[in-house]
Formats: sequence, structure tokens, C-alpha cells
Amino acid sequence: MLGSRIRRTRDGHYEVRLDPWERNLLRSLPGQLRDLLATDDPALERLYPPAYSSDDDHNAEYSRLMRDDLTAGRLSCIDVMERTIDADRLDEDQMSAWLGALNDLRLVLGTRLDVTEEMYEQQLPDDDPRAGAFALYAYLGVLEEQVVEALARGL
Repeated sequence: MLGSRIRRTRDGHYEVRLDPWERNLLRSLPGQLRDLLATDDPALERLYPPAYSSDDDHNAEYSRLMRDDLTAGRLSCIDVMERTIDADRLDEDQMSAWLGALNDLRLVLGTRLDVTEEMYEQQLPDDDPRAGAFALYAYLGVLEEQVVEALARGL
């Protein structure tokens, strides 16, 4: 487990203590998500879940009305993360945007990997070709948890 990378300061800002390798990794991800948002890739399913469990017509109408707004919000979070990836201090709005981007990245990756609850109980073999992607998924989860904890301290 990584030590705390995100800390709320007394003045209400957030200190971001990431190693260079982490910043480089995180720098590469928002653009990939931005490109993916412009597609109908099935990995986006968790980002745009159906609003109605058994009504395709209502779901189509909901998607027509809401998808552009949802995408705009996601793109805004991506933009903030890209602009501030090298910052050592963030304000609350910027930290919240990071949370949104990290969550979206993790949801897409989890969908691609078909992550289930049972997978947390299993040990993935080191030679599994998905090991790197699962390691990234776990890292994003730890970082997302630290952002949530830091933001919660401000409540």
C-alpha cells in the first residue's frame, strides 16, 4: 500500500506528494480517456449506465438528453487534471476534479478488465498478461481513496 500521497493542509488546500513516475503515469491517462469518450466503446458502459432497467425507449431519450452534459463534466475534470498534474498544491475544486477523473479512469479500466468482487479474493499470477492493468487499477483505487479521505477532512 502506498503512503499518503494527498493531504489536506490547514489553509484548506491539498498537498499532492507524487513521485515522478506517478506523475508520468497519471499524465498519460487523461488523454486516453478523452479519446475514448468520443467513441461508443463498451468500456464506457459504467460511465453511462441505463437510467431505466427495462425500457429501451426511455433509456434512449435519457441518453439523448443527458450524455452530452455528462461528457462535458468528465472532460472538464480531465482538463483540470491535465493542467495540474505537476502541481504540488491544489484547491478544493481542482481536487474534486481529480477525484472525478480518477473515478472515471478506474471505472473504464475495471469494465475492460471485467473486475468482480470475487477477483479481490484471488491472487493474480505474475505472468498473467493482465497483471500490469490490474496493478494500474489497484493504484488508481488507492489514489482515489486518498483523495476521498483528504476531501472528507474538509467537511
